Formats: sequence, structure tokens, C-alpha cells
Amino acid sequence: MGVGIEVVDLNAWYGVTHTLKDITLNIPPNSATALIGPSGCGKSTFVRCLNRMHETNPAARATGTVKVGDRDIYRDASPVEIRRRIGMVFQRPNPFPTMSIYDNVASGLKLNGFRNRKVLDEVVERSLKQSALWEEVKDDLKKKSGASLSGGQQQRLCIARALAVDPEVLLMDEPASALDPVSTSKIEDLIFNLKNEYTIVIVTHNMQQAARVAENTGFFLMGQLVEFTSTNVIFTKPKDKRTEDYITGRFG
Repeated sequence: MGVGIEVVDLNAWYGVTHTLKDITLNIPPNSATALIGPSGCGKSTFVRCLNRMHETNPAARATGTVKVGDRDIYRDASPVEIRRRIGMVFQRPNPFPTMSIYDNVASGLKLNGFRNRKVLDEVVERSLKQSALWEEVKDDLKKKSGASLSGGQQQRLCIARALAVDPEVLLMDEPASALDPVSTSKIEDLIFNLKNEYTIVIVTHNMQQAARVAENTGFFLMGQLVEFTSTNVIFTKPKDKRTEDYITGRFG
């Protein structure tokens, strides 16, 4: 099951550039939360801070508190453990091109020392079913590489790979921006289904997508969280004029 995320006074830098400024919010468990805002406003940096990927850049640092469930991810756990508990799906599909479909999904488990073939088979099948890809690839699991799939299938494969290690949170950084409308619809359907088991945070430039999939939405601007509330409220009665201006297309 998914867990809640509590963020208090999160600040982040790339070198001397202050990219996130005093971010505080609570993300409820087993829900989809959308993050919107213009390019360069800090959305992607924020989600990278949620699974400690931000610090993989030598020039990057972060301060503040991020609790996932009852664990402070910057004080109570290693980055490797956090990245297992908090999966990440990126804007462009990134399957391992030399690996089969099967090995792509199983790669995280194998990296963690799993070798039991029966367990691996079960997890691969479950994860591909969860990502709505099983029926399309079940006859080619070990025959085809992950790179041989279409763009939409590759993205669902990456989602299956993230789910295989049994995370509690799934972060999605513009997961459908490079996909056609049919593939985008499949990703959105997945989000609806997956939030019953996971907590999902999705970065999107598509405000219609945020309205379709997310219970709550946060609006970022120039490194600040301007507003965070229910999606219905933020799109119909935003409290901050900057939010209203962005949603109505006056800027951004």
C-alpha cells in the first residue's frame, strides 16, 4: 500500500542556484498528486528530492525534512533503500536496450540479489499485468529487447520495472509528454488503477491531464509552491491570482 509524504521547509540548490524555496506540503497516501507550473519552476527538482536522486548531481544539495510514511528519507535510510521504496518514471522511456523485456522488468530484483526463477517469473508477470502490458508482450518476453517496443509500450515497461521492486510511492516526471494520444490515455488509465496500491506524484505540463488523474494539485512558480489543494478547487477557485493567471493561460 502507498504511504503519505510529509515535506517541511524543503530547499534545494544546484551550485549557487536556489531552485526550491521552503516547500511544505502533505501528500496523502493512495492518491495521485499532480504538480504543474511553467518550465524551470522546480517541479522536477522537487520529485527528484523525494527519492534522493537530486543528490546524484555533485553540485546539488537539499535541506529540510521529507518523511515517507514514518521514515525521514534524509536521516533514517540510505539512498539505495529510498530509491527502492520510491520508484521513478522519467519523461522519455529508458528501457535497457540490450536486455530482453523479461530482464528489463527483473533487473531491479536481480540487482538486489534475487535469483529464484519461480519468484522472478511471478514478479515479472504481475508487474507487466499491473502496467497493462502483459497481453501485448507475454509471447516475446525473452525473444525481444525492451528497445524493440513502441514508445508507449516502452514507457509501460519502465513502469513495470519500477513496480517490480514493490515500491510504496511512484514518481512520474511528465510520463506521457513524448507519447501519442492513445498511449497517453493508457498511461492515465494506469494511474487510476495504480493509486489503489501506491501513492503517485506526477509532474505534468498538461493541465487537462492533471484534472483527469489527480485528487490534489500543486502549482509551482520560480522555485516556490504557490498553492496546493484539491484539483477541483485549484482549477475552479484558486486562491492565488498567480495560479489563476497560469491556469487561464495569461502566462507560462
